[in-house]
Amino acid sequence: MIRKYVVACSLMLVVCVLTKMFGYNYSAGINNRILPVVESAKKISKSVFYKELSFANEFMPVGDKRIEKKMKKALKANSFSNLQTLRLHQRAEVWFPVIVPILKRYGIPEDFKYIPLIESGMEHGQYSPKGAAGLWQIMPQTGRDYGLTVNTDIDERLNARLATVAAAKYIKDLYKQFDSWILVAAAYNGGEGRLRRVINNQNQDNYFKMDLNRETGKYVYSLISMKEIIEHPEEYGYKIKNPRKLMAYQN
Repeated sequence: MIRKYVVACSLMLVVCVLTKMFGYNYSAGINNRILPVVESAKKISKSVFYKELSFANEFMPVGDKRIEKKMKKALKANSFSNLQTLRLHQRAEVWFPVIVPILKRYGIPEDFKYIPLIESGMEHGQYSPKGAAGLWQIMPQTGRDYGLTVNTDIDERLNARLATVAAAKYIKDLYKQFDSWILVAAAYNGGEGRLRRVINNQNQDNYFKMDLNRETGKYVYSLISMKEIIEHPEEYGYKIKNPRKLMAYQN
């Protein structure tokens, strides 16, 4: 809510300054000069909002209408008016206390705690048609590569703590390859090999400018929108009794 007040106050300040400049003459001529400037101020306010959006302290580009349109679509998709449920916040309240300390231990930015919300909805015991499993939707071989037992009798991908350790190690290795947390998130979704080929073929390593497949192309937008609805629930229609409780594990 604070950010909304800041933006609103900024807009009011611009209008007040303009009114002071032109005195209190409300003739049609003056209005015709003021209104376009007010509209411009609204655009600036929107840009200020998008400028604040980030993932792992890496910020979205500002001023690109295509990017802002995709971000707006992702925010709408995760708003209460669309989802009509509090289950994501409820599950986050259960699993964040498990996930966040492990990420911190391995030096992974806390924003990666939102990946399980996107991957599995933090629904325990999930399997995908492709064979990924658990909160982090880890593929069988990736799980084995990072120390998990995955066979017909035991599947440690379903153990939230062990799976988070494996995911943290994997994410750390991805960062060594891509040197960008946003690209790491994209690689987590689409695979490091595929993302590396896209970077090489397009000679482009800015996620927001890359031509990616549909799922990976909207993945980071989904993560940022998930971060927004968890950190600022009321702004997106969620009525949370104690929203600060979800923030208790932030650095």
